[in-house]
Amino acid sequence: MRRLPLTVQTIYVDLLDKLLDEAVAHQGREEGSFVPKTVKGRVYWYHKRRNPDGTYRQLYVGPETPELVERIRNHKTLVSAERMRRDMVRALTRGGSVPTVNATVGRLLQGLAESGVFRLRSVLVGTVAYQAYGPMLGVRLGAASVMTEDIDVAQFRSISIAVEDQLPPVLTTLRAIDPSFEPVPRAFTQQADAYVTADRLKVEFITPMRGPVEDEPVPLPALGTALQPLRFLDYLIYREHKAAVAYGAGILVNVPDPVRYAWHKLIVAERRGMREKVPKDLVQAETLFDVLVEDRPDDVRDMWEELAAEGRRHWQQIALDGLGRIGAGVRERVLGVIGGAQG
Repeated sequence: MRRLPLTVQTIYVDLLDKLLDEAVAHQGREEGSFVPKTVKGRVYWYHKRRNPDGTYRQLYVGPETPELVERIRNHKTLVSAERMRRDMVRALTRGGSVPTVNATVGRLLQGLAESGVFRLRSVLVGTVAYQAYGPMLGVRLGAASVMTEDIDVAQFRSISIAVEDQLPPVLTTLRAIDPSFEPVPRAFTQQADAYVTADRLKVEFITPMRGPVEDEPVPLPALGTALQPLRFLDYLIYREHKAAVAYGAGILVNVPDPVRYAWHKLIVAERRGMREKVPKDLVQAETLFDVLVEDRPDDVRDMWEELAAEGRRHWQQIALDGLGRIGAGVRERVLGVIGGAQG
């Protein structure tokens, strides 16, 4: 484990804070007002604005927190600090302290963020999300474990319905970034859940599968696309975290909790059909656990126990099998935290 200097960690926290400020200030610059709405006992905030035809549209802002309320209260005084954020990103990535993404992936993430995909609580998963954990946890990640692959975006179906907001078609957004984007053909359905460029970079949208097996994509109008249902995903994306991707002036995204990500990677490594990706799954899990058993041992234990919730005890066994394939030193420390579980 290689800790990042405190100065780098401080810059990252400041960058994330400024991105959160900008997300609220950007909506506040449009004519309209911020309004709360109570749903099932919880308060959510929207920005209500008037359409040219006299009707109104409410754009989802987020669930109420003291920090969000403070940002809404002060949104008129928040000043765009794009140049400052660019300088922060340069400081973070200088010398390889914090990994960045290549220009193609960076432009795609920026376009998805600007379209509102992450505002509507979609979660970035996979290696691009993993890159964000380095500065979040205050450590330097090994280069071999952060090579960018395809972009995977996940969302709960219930959230897509609950936010009462809707984005333009994803394909329109993607083609504005790269006109070569095309839907990936699927047998027996016209619904697209994945899109690919002429250079074979794929953007895929996924959602948790619970209950009977679902083979076909399911449409989610809020995101303007269909999503492919996958097992184990509900555990991964529950209670997502805000994160900053170190590209351009910084990109505000949502990522899974790093503890959930590590446990999920062990499960994926055991169930993955594409065996060539298994070594990276195990490296990422081992790297995260090396930090997490020291910094967040209670979370490691609690989220291990959560794997068995709702009749999913077999998930623990799958994760335990995956744990047996990482380095002995880290494995023994994890077992010590979770109580020496045996298969």
